[in-house]
Amino acid sequence: PVTDGSRELHSLCAQLEFLLQFDLKEKRSFFGQRKDYWDFLCQGLARCRQEHEGIHFVTSLDKLKTPVGRGRAFLRYCLVHQQLAESLQLCLLNPESLCEWYYARSPFLSPKRRAEILGSLYELDCVTFHLTL
Repeated sequence: PVTDGSRELHSLCAQLEFLLQFDLKEKRSFFGQRKDYWDFLCQGLARCRQEHEGIHFVTSLDKLKTPVGRGRAFLRYCLVHQQLAESLQLCLLNPESLCEWYYARSPFLSPKRRAEILGSLYELDCVTFHLTL
């Protein structure tokens, strides 16, 4: 199993975060806080399901104060529960939402790149992750 001490885990999470932040449009909350991929994931999953367990878990953690911290916790939760590919795929289903959150260079706006990314993420479902949540 992959644990917190794994170098590959840190590289994987950094690459995932890079993909989710690449060409992300700058958006601000009502109070001026910069929105991040966490907000994109919350919005995308809210459209598809009543409540995602990972979103509920992360929002219940009082220690997490920033969207980036919440996004990282969500990625870890999804890896442990083998839900990353499915969760991201649900967020990527709506082309209008993608255009609202990402500029044209985002790989998520290319059907070919999106399929490649999701295919790779679905392969991670057979990997066991033992991570501190």
